[in-house]
Parts: sequence; C-alpha cells; structure tokens
Amino acid sequence: MTTQPARGMRDFLPDDLRRRDYVVGVVRDVDERYGFDPLETPAVENLDTLLGKYGEEGNKLIFKILKRGEHEASGQADLALRYDLTVPLARVIAEYQATLPKFFKRYQIQPVWRADRPARGRFREFYQCDIDTIGSASPVVEVEQLSAVSEILKELGFQDFIIRVNHRQVLSTLLTNAFVPPEQHSLVLVVLDKMDKIGPDGVAKELADEGVPEDVRNRLLSWIGAAFRPDWLNWLKRQFTIMDGPGEAGFENLREIVELSAQTAAADKLRFDPSLARGLAYYTGAIMEINVPDMAGSLGGGGRYDNLIGTFLGREVPACGFSLGLERILVVMSERKMLPESVVRGASDVMVTLWNSETRGDSLALATSLRAAGLRVDVYPEPDKIGKQFKYASGRKVPFVAVVGDDERKNGTVTIKDMRTGEQVTQPRAEAGQYLKQRAMSNEQ
Repeated sequence: MTTQPARGMRDFLPDDLRRRDYVVGVVRDVDERYGFDPLETPAVENLDTLLGKYGEEGNKLIFKILKRGEHEASGQADLALRYDLTVPLARVIAEYQATLPKFFKRYQIQPVWRADRPARGRFREFYQCDIDTIGSASPVVEVEQLSAVSEILKELGFQDFIIRVNHRQVLSTLLTNAFVPPEQHSLVLVVLDKMDKIGPDGVAKELADEGVPEDVRNRLLSWIGAAFRPDWLNWLKRQFTIMDGPGEAGFENLREIVELSAQTAAADKLRFDPSLARGLAYYTGAIMEINVPDMAGSLGGGGRYDNLIGTFLGREVPACGFSLGLERILVVMSERKMLPESVVRGASDVMVTLWNSETRGDSLALATSLRAAGLRVDVYPEPDKIGKQFKYASGRKVPFVAVVGDDERKNGTVTIKDMRTGEQVTQPRAEAGQYLKQRAMSNEQ
C-alpha cells in the first residue's frame, strides 16, 4: 500500500504550515484594513449549485461525490467539493440577503478542489484567498481590490509583479472588429487566455488548428501587441470601426479603473492586456490577473460578475472579486528565499536539556518560567548525552539551548548556548527568561 497522498494532494508538515500561516496572516491583516469581513462556507456544495457556473471546461474539473447507499452503484452524483469560493459566496448572498449590509465586503481563506492535471504550483487541492464586494457597480470596488492585493504582495516582499487588466466588453468588441464569427467567440477567448503560457506563436497555431482564418488571426495578434504601447487603451479603441454601447462602456470603465488606481497601492502596477480573457464564464466586466516574471501562470486574479448572484436570486446584483493563489505565492517565495528568518526557523525559541532522571522536575520548572516570559519552549524528554541533545536542537532549528547541570543548579544559574554561533553564556536563573526574550526578539528583526 502506497504511503503517498493522492496525486495532486499534499501533506502539510510543520515547516509547510508555518510558511502558509505567515502568508495567510499578512493576507488577513491587509484584508481587514480594507474593511472586509471574514466568511467560511462548507467544503461540500450541492452539485446543481456548481454546475454551469464555470463554463464547459470548468464543469469537467468539478470533483463530484457519488450518491450514498443504494444509489452508489448508479454512478450518479448529487454533491461536489467546492470548485472555488465565488459561487458559494453567491449562494450565501441569496440565502442571507435580508441580514447582510447593503455593501457586503468579505474575505475568505479556505481550500478548493479541482480535478486538474497537477503541475508546478498547480494542485488538485489548494487554498484560495478571496476578497469580494457585493452590491455596488462603482469602479471604486475594483480599485480598492487592486490596491489591497498590491499591498499584500508588497508586504510579502514582491516588487516585480504586474497586474494585467482587461474588460469582457472590450474583448467582445475586439473579437467583433476582428470578424471572429460569434459561434467561435468562446473558443477564441480560451485560446487567447493562454498567451502568457504559450506565446503568440502558440496562440496562432491553436487558432489555426481551430479553423480561425489567417486574416482574423493576424488582426487579433496585431491588436494584442498594443498592450506594450504607452497609449494602449486609446490606441486600441481607435482601431475599431464597430463600437456599440456596451463596448464604449467597457473602455470607459477600464479607463476609470486605471486612472483611479494611480491614487492607491496599485499605482504603476496595472498593464492593459487585450489577450487576458480569464476562462470562467461568469465574468461580465473588468478582469484582472497578477503575474511575476519567473512563473508561467498567475499568482491570482479576478473580475466583475454582475450576473452570477442573479442565478440564485432571479435579479442582477453587482459583484466583483479577486482571488490570490496561496500555493503559487508560496512556491515563488520559497524559490526566491523571500520568507523571513522568523518563519523558516524552528517551532521553539529555546530547548531545555534534561541532565538526568532526577532533575526532570527542575527542567520542567525552568521551562515553565521561560514560557511565562513569552518564549516558545521545548523540553528534551530523555536524559541522553548532552551532545545528542544539542544535535536534536540543531536538527529542529532551535536557536538556543538552556542547560542546567550540577554546577548551574548549585549556583542558581543557566548556561545558554546559541546554536548558530556556538557562543555560550551563563545567566542568573531568574534573569534567563528576560535575556532569552531579548535575544529572540533581536533575531526576528
């Protein structure tokens, strides 16, 4: 029997959890500074709640749960693991609309499941860190969310990220002016959304394989190159000869978002990218995605989805959200060695040794006093040779070891060894907690 977790799933060992908790802590602190309230929803949703919300490709990636009991043999499913945090939020809004505020701002940090093909930074079970604002169509909503995620990334140490922005109505206008047949719009959007992974040549090949004419392909790829012009949005608009009301509104909405973002933490981080499509079918307006240079795929993304909640309520409710991919952020931070020393060090600030069986109570008493000083303290449980105890502490990345041998007990002192430098000092036992606390705090700075 294999001891490995299911493919695409992971066990989280102590170091993994410390890293994750650090990032989640930063995300939560920033989200709350921006006025978002916490929310959690069940891991399991009714299958009907999820189906039809993510497009054809998304439906294929839903983890379905077979009916129980006598229905199991039929292969029918009525429940599913949640695919994202947005559709469950829409269900919550519909269920509790009478008790929620006019503008409901929530953050949610929970795992989701997708029957995807595992790859670097891509898993079948992974955490999402979402923020959403329900009840307002104002571009201030998008701007605040872009600012919040920018502030999160900056606090985590990212400086070289960009946020690609586009708009579903701008995309629709782009396809219309390129003379893409309406029946091919969805197909072309799926291919365009792969631009950052397979490049223009790969996109051109896939479009050709799907039967998109050469002149249409050339127009699309030429206009997509406008993303690198300084007057990108205005330039692209001037290329179009067909412009309806929704298209005009899309360009104006995108312009407002970019201009207002200049007053926020997202200033200088936005880049218009007409290839950005984001495959989820429920997006209706602005769409956004975060990228860093050394990673194919995104660190997160989102957009406006004004029609989704209406599938539960029967009326349109303005909504917009952004989701950060916790696992991908951790992959990049680990590879770049961006995690602080206080996160990657061991679980304890100090380990208390055990001199012999008769002194177990004394070691426990010292540990109790050190914990009262605010330190994280481990006690070595067996009276091994002192060298073995030091080796154990080193393996667990414990920075300090407190030794109370016969001489120390006689003199009322504690010998403290810094495991990184090898330095040893002797402190009065009553002052050991304060000394170690100061040393531990200086190490974190």
